[in-house]
Amino acid sequence: MHTKLHTKSYSNNDKLFFLLTPNEDIAENDPVRIVDAVVESLDLSEFKKLYRERGRCPYHPKMMLKIILYAYMNNIYSCRKIERQVQRDIHYIWLAAQERPDFVTINRFRNRVKTEINNIFTQVVLLLAERGFITLDVEYIDGTKIESKANKYTFVWRKTVEKNRAKLQEKIRVLLQQIDEVIAHDKVAEPEAVEFTPEALTSLIGDLKEALATEPEPRDKEQKKARREQKKQIKELEKHRDKLQEYDSRLEEIGDRNSMSKTDPDATFMRMKEDAMNNGQTKPGYNLQISAENQFITDFGLFPNPTDTLTLIPFFDSFLNRYGHLPSVAVADSGYGSEENYRYMDEAGIEAYVKYNRFHIEQRPRYKPNAFHQDNFHYNAEEDYYVCPMGQHMTRIGTSHSKTASGYITDNARYQAQNCKGCPLRCLCYKAKADKRIIEVNHRLNGYKRKARELLTSEEGLKHRGRRCIEPEAVFGQMKFNMAYRRFRHFGKDKVTMDFAFFAIAFNIKKMCSKITKQTKNGGNTPHFGPFIFVVRNFSPENRIFCEDHQKSAA
Repeated sequence: MHTKLHTKSYSNNDKLFFLLTPNEDIAENDPVRIVDAVVESLDLSEFKKLYRERGRCPYHPKMMLKIILYAYMNNIYSCRKIERQVQRDIHYIWLAAQERPDFVTINRFRNRVKTEINNIFTQVVLLLAERGFITLDVEYIDGTKIESKANKYTFVWRKTVEKNRAKLQEKIRVLLQQIDEVIAHDKVAEPEAVEFTPEALTSLIGDLKEALATEPEPRDKEQKKARREQKKQIKELEKHRDKLQEYDSRLEEIGDRNSMSKTDPDATFMRMKEDAMNNGQTKPGYNLQISAENQFITDFGLFPNPTDTLTLIPFFDSFLNRYGHLPSVAVADSGYGSEENYRYMDEAGIEAYVKYNRFHIEQRPRYKPNAFHQDNFHYNAEEDYYVCPMGQHMTRIGTSHSKTASGYITDNARYQAQNCKGCPLRCLCYKAKADKRIIEVNHRLNGYKRKARELLTSEEGLKHRGRRCIEPEAVFGQMKFNMAYRRFRHFGKDKVTMDFAFFAIAFNIKKMCSKITKQTKNGGNTPHFGPFIFVVRNFSPENRIFCEDHQKSAA
């Protein structure tokens, strides 16, 4: 005997009228509620100047900020994908209050707030400090290279441009010698040190055309041929002028760097760790510097330098401008250990747990100092001389000066041995042909190294060195592998900085949600979001540009 199966009626073709209440279907401890509470507590008064009082009412910036940050928290960085989530996902629908901004509106909002979003990041970090997640006193600094959106075959190298520009200068000089005009000969007769400029060539071309126009019309074939040759030479000179102008503009865009990309002039070609071909090929990218504490991003900066040495002082200046003070403790690897950086931190009162270039070698269990290395020579500070392994005094003969890429001048004391001829240890000591060995010593840098060695080998230094591996390195690991943020999606440093600012805010909020959830699972109190919640129900007249007229929502 078969029983009749009863099911609920189903038809997706009928006109259904229902009331969507996503607030009831979202858990109380869902991260989307923390995003909502955090954004509601932020001061977005700077956004008012970005909108016009006339025209259609725009979407509220808090709503736009919420959905973008929540999308970044869930590894969604495309505006089209965010638009799709706003139409389908109940969490985005709740954040947007059932509004449906399209991808053009979302992208326009990101570009509109590309300057103000940096202040929003600062507010979020200060909010974390108020909640006790960070202290802003100890900063773990490190850098990584992020590939640009530009094509890897759009490189422009400084040396190549300078070489081609020099060849073009010679071509212009030869061409002017071929032009049978007095004015051209006057230009060629100028000193060799004077280079041709696009402005000077434009003036010269104008004089040549004017002189050619005043000449009588050619009568025979020879005169016509000469006239054609003169016009051809002027056109060739115009091409050289345009090419010279292109070279000059390239050099101006490159600035102090060694390379740039044609499609993203702010990007510099660097060697990336993510090298699929494993051939060391350079790619356009940016050197991303961050400071982390308790695995929260407290500051960030993008630099064109492939190395980290020249980025530390500008990074500290950024931290000072953002929070009004410098950290009391800085921890970094050997890439930042230079005399200029040590001196800056010493004068600023920062405890520098920063390694120098040979620190990791000195800490090896089987490390044996090289007796013939100048750092291991005995130094008599009172009489200012060194003693070589054979017991010979090396007296000071002068001081040499060198300048770094940033303009910092270092002083190196020079010491010379009395006579190394016939020394049985000469083959082990040095390989120069001179009979008197000369060494250069930077006493100030050696003093900073001794101080750094004492700090790094202390109990507190061992603690910081252990934490440095799990602070910025953990942030980079989560960023690149867990959140799939391995390549920038915009052109230009301003837009790249804007995009990473959104990511850094979303990263910090996501990390805060994770820590609150872990605290709750470990038996802690239920998280209380009261300090974050600041719901504004009625807008004042001065905020009327953010009116809630759902029928007139503009992009």
